[in-house]
Amino acid sequence: MDAFLQKLKRLDAYPKVNEDFYKRTLSGGVVTLVAAVVMLLLFISETRSYFYSATETKLVVDTSRGERLRVNFDITFPSIPCTLLSVDTTDISGEQHHDIRHDIEKRRLDSHGNVIESRKEGIGGTKIERPLQKHGGRLDKGEQYCGTCYGAEESDEQCCNSCEEVREAYKKKGWALTNPDLIDQCTREDFVERVKTQQGEGCNVRGFLDVSKVAGNFHFAPGKGFYESNIDVPELSLLEGGFNITHKINKLSFGTEFPGVVNPLDGAQWTQPASDGTYQYFIKVVPTIYTDIRGHKIHSNQFSVTEHFRDGNIRPKPQPGVFCFYDFSPIKVIFTEENRSLLHYLTNLCAIVGGVFTVSGIIDSFIYHGQKALKKKMELGKYR
Repeated sequence: MDAFLQKLKRLDAYPKVNEDFYKRTLSGGVVTLVAAVVMLLLFISETRSYFYSATETKLVVDTSRGERLRVNFDITFPSIPCTLLSVDTTDISGEQHHDIRHDIEKRRLDSHGNVIESRKEGIGGTKIERPLQKHGGRLDKGEQYCGTCYGAEESDEQCCNSCEEVREAYKKKGWALTNPDLIDQCTREDFVERVKTQQGEGCNVRGFLDVSKVAGNFHFAPGKGFYESNIDVPELSLLEGGFNITHKINKLSFGTEFPGVVNPLDGAQWTQPASDGTYQYFIKVVPTIYTDIRGHKIHSNQFSVTEHFRDGNIRPKPQPGVFCFYDFSPIKVIFTEENRSLLHYLTNLCAIVGGVFTVSGIIDSFIYHGQKALKKKMELGKYR
């Protein structure tokens, strides 16, 4: 048994030195103190990174089909009244939506950007006692109302009982409604009066759009445009002075937000030069899936953007407004939160302690032997 223990003793990789042979130096104490501080800092850093999850990134081909895209926006137009501002969408599949109102909130702003209290429809408008009939007379009591379309009727039975129906009839004919003041329905509904009342005001429009996941565009245009021969044509020719499309994008995102997402257009602002025109954003949407540490998945999107301004003095004259053209990347980004293992954490701590201890020992040995050699030369008179 004693022989076995003696053999085991010879395997000791850490031979002990008698304390009588230890020699402690000032430089060694300084090196030890610095090494202890470095170990402590590295220990704190490694512990913090252990308790914070790391995010792994992976790129795959996007094979999803038939999905919808939610566009969240909050944009301020300081020089366009809410009555004139419309939101439209169009995509390459032919799906079109004009003057969208659902899920959208418009807030009137004064010249200083303060929100004006909303007023009910019709306040301040011209009042007409009896609407104008199609046959030219006024509506009598008990008579059925059938308003004139002012020559835009498609049949003798067609009636235009509202300003909107007159405008739609004009659209189908390809005519422009040059003077709404002469249209009985428009005057009665107070559209022109609201436009005049809101001159000099701005508008904040915010909400969301639900569009197909194909290339397309959504735009904010002053005046409700209509789609004819693949060209949006504004019909508010009564405003000959043009439109100031200066705007600020408070928020623009695609889908649900996730931790760490950066939307490059948040807070972007553009001021229109002397002439009006069309401001265009070309957006490349990147589908993204974010999986948190609990396994909950967030299907969202990131995007990059370039900008371009088309001057309104060119021919054909572009429709004034802010247009956002979007397309989709074929690559999907997957972010996954992961915790580091305890074994990995302990391994790094051992590496920190051992590495700092070894390096500090080398530094201390270099200083000690350097001082010893220098002292010996000074004793021999070789160094002064």
